[in-house]
Amino acid sequence: MQVRAKFGVGIGIIVVTLSALAWTGFRQSQTYYHTIAELSSLDASAQRQRMRVGGDVEAGSIKHLQGRVDFVIKAEGHSLPVSYVGGDPLPDTFKDGAQCLVEGRPMPDGRFVAEQVQAKCASKYEAAPDQTTSSPQTVTDANGRS
Repeated sequence: MQVRAKFGVGIGIIVVTLSALAWTGFRQSQTYYHTIAELSSLDASAQRQRMRVGGDVEAGSIKHLQGRVDFVIKAEGHSLPVSYVGGDPLPDTFKDGAQCLVEGRPMPDGRFVAEQVQAKCASKYEAAPDQTTSSPQTVTDANGRS
């Protein structure tokens, strides 16, 4: 009976440890989306959480520095300075005017420290202009009548 009790205690410790690790990982991986305008109104506990913020990269703001890339995103008339410190290279679509989603944490000085950056160039995904609407054409039937 004593062997079974030791085995049960060991299993219990393993289950509790794995559950604690799963809960901690779940809490750390949660990210909330906020707009740039909302950042100033967040309380202190929300400011410490990992979050996502989106906007357009301001023209001429991208600066490649040692160990980081600084740039500014803007949306709805507000702007946010961002420092990207992640290990992954920036996407090819990351350039002036690109739509950008940054993930990380805001700093007390107003700068956002991003660990991940996703970007897409809006003009790349726009529909091609419709050529038929710009110049009307005459449609003829099989007999050549308009």
